[in-house]
Amino acid sequence: MSKTPEEAPKEKEEEKKEKPVKKKKEEKGAFAFYKIESDQISRLRPVCERCGPGYFMADHGDRYTCGHCGFTRYKVAEK
Repeated sequence: MSKTPEEAPKEKEEEKKEKPVKKKKEEKGAFAFYKIESDQISRLRPVCERCGPGYFMADHGDRYTCGHCGFTRYKVAEK
């Protein structure tokens, strides 16, 4: 059973699936570390106590951790 050249492209078109929809990623960079309100800029994350300004600490839910030196500061549990 040989296929005619016209039938082959039709089968390929049917086999193609639609690409899954990708989720839009959040903005990265300076927008993740600062909040601008009117004329004031405020930091959203704390700065590392050992490394100084320029080294922000990562938020891990119950603690803040510096990726540069490994310093960890635990959050105060509110009752």
